[in-house]
Amino acid sequence: MAVTKKAVAVLKGNSPDVTGTVVLVQEDDGPTQVSVKISGLAPGKHGFHLHEFGDTTNGCMSTGPHFNPQKKTHGAPEDEVRHAGDLGNVIAGPDGKVEVTITDAQIPLSGPQSVVGRAFVVHEAEDDLGKGGHELSLSTGNAGGRLACGVVGLTPASTPL
Repeated sequence: MAVTKKAVAVLKGNSPDVTGTVVLVQEDDGPTQVSVKISGLAPGKHGFHLHEFGDTTNGCMSTGPHFNPQKKTHGAPEDEVRHAGDLGNVIAGPDGKVEVTITDAQIPLSGPQSVVGRAFVVHEAEDDLGKGGHELSLSTGNAGGRLACGVVGLTPASTPL
């Protein structure tokens, strides 16, 4: 019988306009499905990452660097060399809304590299996926400021999200 794990992060930021939810679902030890809904963004691409700490005492700045248990350089979600928390970009439409599902095998909901208690962050600019040549490309993707963040918390598996 398959074991389903679920978690959620509620995104809030310095601007009351940027809000959203991130719902994570993982069956057994398979990849994690990440359903993202965000509103209040400027149209276009925005870096979307999982950061190391679930600490929002200093807003999104206290979430620390990208979740990177393998100590690799920044990259695209499909790259072999990337931070586990490198989820690329989400794209806001003309209405400032994002609705997308991402599947990723490096962000499990249990085990030694569990993402529970860490934080999702949506950035103000496009993530260059480590290929931009900027001094920050290989550490952050040069994705700019942190617009909103939310800590990942487990939910009961039977809870509809």
